[in-house]
Amino acid sequence: MSSSHHLTSQAGSPVIAGWREWVSLPDLGVDWIKAKLDTGARSSALHAFDLEEVERDGERWVRFGIHPWQRSTEDLVPVELPLHDERVVRSSSGHEQHRYVVRTSVRLHDRVVTTDLTLTRRDAMGFRLLIGRDALRQGFVVDSGHSYLGGRPKRGVRRKNRGRA
Repeated sequence: MSSSHHLTSQAGSPVIAGWREWVSLPDLGVDWIKAKLDTGARSSALHAFDLEEVERDGERWVRFGIHPWQRSTEDLVPVELPLHDERVVRSSSGHEQHRYVVRTSVRLHDRVVTTDLTLTRRDAMGFRLLIGRDALRQGFVVDSGHSYLGGRPKRGVRRKNRGRA
């Protein structure tokens, strides 16, 4: 069975997405966040800070903050989610980092998928969210020659993302 047949048999027609897209994280209350779609990364990663493990009814949870805009600390989004996993992630440069993992939904184009997000500081990275293969294989094909095939938010949102109000 070809991989394209596998995609269409599981999720209907695959959605073609650009190498960067505007997405939302509905469970976290984030309507817009710019993401890099990275077929070279297995897992997805979210820029998170002030990570703190907490206990809720005997379960392990993680509390953290999100800054959804690139190059901006405006519009802090506080989040608490059940801790799904912990894993060691190796970067492309070979550096290993221990990360908390949460499971949440991501809306890309008009399709919502559930995926694991590793939580890490991505201050130095151009994108606050990186979407890897585990999420993309849920019905997406990445066209590396295009961007924002799923559309863009209104101009005011885009200006905020560039650090302009």
